[in-house]
Amino acid sequence: MDNSLNNNDKKSQNTRFYDPYRDLKVPIKNLYNLPTSPDNLFPELANRTYRPWNEKLTYYTGIACLTGAVGGGITGTLEGIRAAERGDSFKIRVNRVLNSGIQRGRRLGNSLGSLGLIFSVTESTIQYFTDRDDMVNSAAAGLATGALFKAAAGPRSAVIAGVLGGIAAAATVAGKQALRRYVPI
Repeated sequence: MDNSLNNNDKKSQNTRFYDPYRDLKVPIKNLYNLPTSPDNLFPELANRTYRPWNEKLTYYTGIACLTGAVGGGITGTLEGIRAAERGDSFKIRVNRVLNSGIQRGRRLGNSLGSLGLIFSVTESTIQYFTDRDDMVNSAAAGLATGALFKAAAGPRSAVIAGVLGGIAAAATVAGKQALRRYVPI
């Protein structure tokens, strides 16, 4: 190895410069230039402006499940606190609060996680066939999600849930666009 010592500087006499690329015929000025565009594993994903289906699936399902679990846990905890009876011991009260919080959180988390799963699959399917990402796709996915989620309760419930799901999805996308436009982050 080449020992490059600077005789003028006393501190550098105990050190040497190590260049792992010394034997390669590469100009050093280009070694540390990093690209400003994102690197993609598959080149066909470089032109897309929206998330791929697997990212949506993970994101929507996880966020919905977490939101449902936290919201249901808080609601169940409050119900457990209200259900405490006067003669109960401290251990019984704590047990009642924990049981009701966990039970409600589990139920709501699973329900919202299922909604997130259905929504992500539906939205990704619609985007695959239309090859664009807009509010209409999200509203249609919300409509289909609500209808599929309540399909077992009958056609009337499915239609009402579908309309509510479409409105909720369109309002969410519109709110997201308004936040991007009017709130400087």
